[in-house]
Amino acid sequence: MFHYVDTPLRSGVPGAQTVARAARLLRLVTAAGGDGAPLQRLAHDAELSRSTTHRLLSALRAEGLVDQDEASSRWMPGPELFLMGSVAAARYDLTDVARDIVRSLAVKTEESAFLSARRGDETVCLVREDGAFPIRSFVLSEGVRFPLGVASAGLAILAFLPDDDVDAYLARHPELVDRFGTRHAPAALRTRLADTRDRGYAVNPGLIVEGSWGLGAAVFDRAGRPEWALSLTGVEFRFSPDRLPALGRTLLAHAHQLSSRIAAARA
Repeated sequence: MFHYVDTPLRSGVPGAQTVARAARLLRLVTAAGGDGAPLQRLAHDAELSRSTTHRLLSALRAEGLVDQDEASSRWMPGPELFLMGSVAAARYDLTDVARDIVRSLAVKTEESAFLSARRGDETVCLVREDGAFPIRSFVLSEGVRFPLGVASAGLAILAFLPDDDVDAYLARHPELVDRFGTRHAPAALRTRLADTRDRGYAVNPGLIVEGSWGLGAAVFDRAGRPEWALSLTGVEFRFSPDRLPALGRTLLAHAHQLSSRIAAARA
C-alpha cells in the first residue's frame, strides 16, 4: 500500500492528524474490498500502532463508517459509507458516463481496460473491463490505489499537471524509491514524464510487476485538468514495439472521447 505523508496543511490545523489517520484507515479498509482486512495489516499499512489503529477503527465503527465481521474479526466498509457514497456519486461518479468507453477500449485492444480517478496524490481504479485475450494482468482492479507516477494511469495524470505541482509532489514523496525501486527516483521519473508528454500517453514497462505492462492516457475536466485516466494492462509480449503505437492511438482516441463527453455532460 501507499505510505501517506502529512502535508504542512494537515500539520497546521488542530486535530488534523487524527482526521488524517482516520481517513487513511477508511481508504485502506475500502481498498481491501468485500473480504475486509485484519487489524494487523491495517496497522502496518497505515504505519500506526495496533492500539491506535483499534481505537480509531472502533470510533469509526460507532459512527457506522466501518464494520467488523464477528467470525473473522476483519474490518470492512460500514453502511454509512454506502449512504455517503450514494450522495457523492451524483457529483463525482463517472462510471455510468465512462463504462461503455472502457468496454469499447477492452474490445478493440483485447486487453484489460480501466478507468482511474485522481484522489489527492493517488489514483484509484473505478472500472475494469477485461478483453478477449485469455492471459491477463491482475495488478489493477476496482478499488486499488497507486501513487501518482507509479502505475501508467498515475504517470499519465502526473505528466500533465503543472510543473510546480509535479515538483511539490516529488518533494512530498521521497519514499517512492524505497517502495518501488530506483526507476522511481526523481530524475528517472521526470524522464518518463517528459516522454509521456511527448508521446501523449504513458508506458509502464513492467515496473510494478515484472512482465506486466501498462499504457495510460489522461482524461481532462472542463478546465483542462487531468483528473482521470484510461489505461490498458497486459503481458509484455502483447505490448511489442510493433503493436505499441497502435495501442497508444486507440487509447488516446478513447481518452479524448471521454474528455469530450465529460465536458458536454458538465456544461
